[in-house]
Amino acid sequence: MLQIESLSLSYRETRVIDDLDLSIKRGESLAIVGPSGAGKSTLLSYIYEQLKQDAALCSQSQGLVDALSVFHNVYMGALARHSFAYNLLNLAWPLAARREEVAKLCAELYLEAPLQKPVSSLSGGQRQRVALARALYQQKPSFIGDESFSALDPVMAQRLLSLVKARHETVIMVLHDSDLALSHFDRIIGLSEGKLVLDKPTCELDGEQLACFFDNQMATS
Repeated sequence: MLQIESLSLSYRETRVIDDLDLSIKRGESLAIVGPSGAGKSTLLSYIYEQLKQDAALCSQSQGLVDALSVFHNVYMGALARHSFAYNLLNLAWPLAARREEVAKLCAELYLEAPLQKPVSSLSGGQRQRVALARALYQQKPSFIGDESFSALDPVMAQRLLSLVKARHETVIMVLHDSDLALSHFDRIIGLSEGKLVLDKPTCELDGEQLACFFDNQMATS
């Protein structure tokens, strides 16, 4: 699906990713872990740029339009599937079929906020679910997420990750929850100072080994 060789990326003259090799297979669920500043988000952004024709991105920044409603923010995920005229009509006067689709998706994400409610008035967890709904509404074969469940409790995160995996052939995510990475992903890669220092199938890892990885990175940072 994607072969990365000797990748180096810099931001304002600072090397963020350093000579990194990585292969990603179609159908894989891949978790990216590591301490803050390790280069995880930078690597994820690069992966998305290579795969964006077939991938939906749920970024940390969310990119929600605060003045618009839950419906309008979620519907933006479908803009590429319809004509400009259709989108303009539906954004001005939402069609019943599209409202029903968005309402059903929000219910599956346990998002109980009214569709007409501005996202500016939502809690952090609700906003995160609106961003997730917009990504799912793109209906792409691959999902790329950056800490997409960070504002949610562990039980809700488990539920929503299961939904994401059920709707996408390939899932690539930056995570801070090692338990979630071990229980829901095929493979875990770990970054430290822009370098790939861990790359193993989850069947070869356990909680203690992953905890040691994080402890070692904290000790060297």
